[in-house]
Amino acid sequence: MNKYRSRTDWPVLLISGGLLVAFVLAAFINVDFVSNMVNQSFAFAVKYFGSFWQILLLGTFFIALFLGFSKYGNIRLGGLEKPEVAYFKWIAMIMTTLLAGGGVFWAAAEPMYHFLDPSPNFAGASVVGGTESAVIPAFAQSYLHWGFLAWSILGTLGTIVLMYAHYQKGMPLKPRTLLYPLLGKKIMKNNALGTIIDASAVIAVAAGTIGPIGFLGLQAAYGMEALFGVPNTLLTQVIIIIAVVVIATISAVTGLRKGIQFLSNLNVIITLILMVAILLLGPGGFIFDTFLAASGVHLQEFLAMSTFRGDSVWLGSWTIFFWGWFLGYGPMMAIFISTITRGRTIRELILAVSIIAPVVTAFWFTVVGGTGMFYELAQPGVISEALNASGTPAAMVAITQQLPLSSFIAPLFLLVTILFVVTTADSMAYTISVAITGDGHPPKSMRVFWAIIMGAVAVVLLMISEGGIEAIQSFIVVTAIPVSLLLLPTFWAAPKAAKIMYEDQFGKEVKEKKPVTIADELTASSLED
Repeated sequence: MNKYRSRTDWPVLLISGGLLVAFVLAAFINVDFVSNMVNQSFAFAVKYFGSFWQILLLGTFFIALFLGFSKYGNIRLGGLEKPEVAYFKWIAMIMTTLLAGGGVFWAAAEPMYHFLDPSPNFAGASVVGGTESAVIPAFAQSYLHWGFLAWSILGTLGTIVLMYAHYQKGMPLKPRTLLYPLLGKKIMKNNALGTIIDASAVIAVAAGTIGPIGFLGLQAAYGMEALFGVPNTLLTQVIIIIAVVVIATISAVTGLRKGIQFLSNLNVIITLILMVAILLLGPGGFIFDTFLAASGVHLQEFLAMSTFRGDSVWLGSWTIFFWGWFLGYGPMMAIFISTITRGRTIRELILAVSIIAPVVTAFWFTVVGGTGMFYELAQPGVISEALNASGTPAAMVAITQQLPLSSFIAPLFLLVTILFVVTTADSMAYTISVAITGDGHPPKSMRVFWAIIMGAVAVVLLMISEGGIEAIQSFIVVTAIPVSLLLLPTFWAAPKAAKIMYEDQFGKEVKEKKPVTIADELTASSLED
């Protein structure tokens, strides 16, 4: 039971909301100035925190694996004997919340970018961009960015700490609670430090959600023009964002067990239908062969790619950008996963988040991106020309137009892209509300506020110019600096929490079953006789 009374944390709300409003006003006054400041801050983050983030993600992954597959994996989280949420629904909510627009647009575009211009990890005489030799390296690189490390930072060590502190010690579901195993109740009493921690996490995840909402307006409008002839205008983009915000608001208000769960399930079902359709109608054999071969190369080169420091410009555009984006989501995703994971073991958590989700994501990237690469190899330019001319959203449209029944498949891809962003927006509006109140069932008015404010900021930035959306996309990486410092202590906090929970759940049982000495064992044996 929560020992701390749930209430709105006004300092956190005012600081996080105020900084977002200040960002919008500054962009409205002089978007070029804001973009320049953000770009300089972005360069600072990449230069001075890039290597730290790489170590942070690697450490999180390996510590999570240790906890999951050691004796601590048997610990049941949340004080329940049986899970509250069925396995499929649980996985669906976790996966759709993170993937957002990346679930389709990046799946189509990123492998193609690496195919045309191989990453420094694979560039050389044996790998030539735009040829068959670049296919496997392109997917191996994409798997790294959306794979084991990215998923682990979002819901493993942080989730273990929060579930221990909240469900066993009654601490509120706030980002500052990540420090509870190390600092105890002091972190709740230190209002200044706690406020800074909570506000930083809220700003990071809000910026990380506003970016995809804004880009969805651009991407979906492009898709609607290409598929249905709807003019790609600012009005169309704004209408799309408004529709997304309305759906996300309704979903967030109805809560985890209704709207959010329903949309997540629907999203996964449609995605599975599309996956099967592409495998049957498209290059299924090529996709399976590529997935198997790229997975092998990914595992073989995993450490080399994860620790690569050779090309700072490329790293800032790809690996460090993604690491900053995912780090920004770290504390809030841990809070979100904590609210739906009660009754599951640490092993189930680590398997789902660190292994299953990355493998499924990699296969989905191969299905979408591999289809595009297959047609690009057969007819050079059929995908790449659209990608180079119109950017990321063009890849998905170009790929679907090559498939049989494209008039049916292409609109479904557009729908599932919108649903990915909606499920992220509703989940994060809900989770931010949880973080500000410390309650797993925050007021509906708070959920509505955050869903609307994130959509409104995206609309305003879009109305200013595409530069406004691009600025907040880079701002995501800047906000990851304080969040990454918060996540580092989980290296010690998560094992400490696991040790305490293990002793609570199994300590007495182990002592009763394990004889202390040989004499005790002989005595026990003679008593049985």
